[in-house]
Amino acid sequence: MTDIRKDLAPAIVLGKSDHAKLTALAEAGLDRWPDLADRLLAELERAKVVADSKVPESIARMGSSVTYSTNAGQQQTVTLVYPADADIDQGRISVMTPIGTALIGLKTGQSITWRDRADKRHKLTVEAVKMPEAV
Repeated sequence: MTDIRKDLAPAIVLGKSDHAKLTALAEAGLDRWPDLADRLLAELERAKVVADSKVPESIARMGSSVTYSTNAGQQQTVTLVYPADADIDQGRISVMTPIGTALIGLKTGQSITWRDRADKRHKLTVEAVKMPEAV
C-alpha cells in the first residue's frame, strides 16, 4: 500500500434535510463519540447545502448505496445509514463511522482521505452511487 502524504477534501454537496438531520445527529453525539461527531460536523460545515430536489443522483447521501475503491485496490459497496440502522454484515454503515463520514456528500469520481482510529491516513474514491428503488 502506498503512503498517502496529502489530505484530500473535495467539495461536497448535501440536501437541506440530510444536512439538518446530520447536524442534529452530530451535535447529539458530541458527548458519546466526540471524535466522530467532530469529524462529521467539520464535513457538514464545508458542505454546499442545496434544496433536496437539486441534489444530483451521483451524490452519496443517506440511504444511497456507494461503491468505492481504496488506495489498496479493494472495492466495496455500502449503504449509508443512521447509527441505529447500521449492520456491517448487511453492508449498512453508519454515517458516524470514519468511512461513512468520508463518503457523505461525495460524487462519483471524487477521492477523499480519511483517518482511521489509529490516525492512519487512507484514500477512497467513489466509483458509483445508487439510490434505493422507491417502494
